[in-house]
Amino acid sequence: MSGRYTAHRDGSFVVFIIGVRINKLWAVHKWLPVVKTMNPMLQELYQNPDLGFLEASFHLSWRGVSIVQYWNSFEQLEHYARTGAVHLKAWRNFNQKVGASGVVGIYHESYLVPEGQYECLYSNMPVFGLAKAASHVPATGNRETASRRLGRSSEPAVPAPPNP
Repeated sequence: MSGRYTAHRDGSFVVFIIGVRINKLWAVHKWLPVVKTMNPMLQELYQNPDLGFLEASFHLSWRGVSIVQYWNSFEQLEHYARTGAVHLKAWRNFNQKVGASGVVGIYHESYLVPEGQYECLYSNMPVFGLAKAASHVPATGNRETASRRLGRSSEPAVPAPPNP
């Protein structure tokens, strides 16, 4: 999509990053089942919007996969982690079959974002990230600069091209 856009969302939200790191490449029988559980978990979340999940994107690295997720609240994220059927099964399987062996690592990070305490810019991008989880709006006027998107004042350092 041509032009400059940002995201708008009323209220707070959570950014949750979860991933897998392959520590021993040759132990495919250990890490492949862990990687394969990611898609069924996301399918469960997309099929149940009342859980509070908003959107996700996959990101590949040399030794792993990360997923950036957006949630309505930490309470909903935690509730899913503790009660989601697919997640609980994957969690138990990881602890039983991988445990502390060091073959494959998993991690997550949670960021609780208060209302208005975020800013983002998407230039010539499809609807992506927070804009896909919230509203995709033109980055013009009071949304033209990072400072303005955070409710501060600043003039653009470089004039922005007009949005189509």
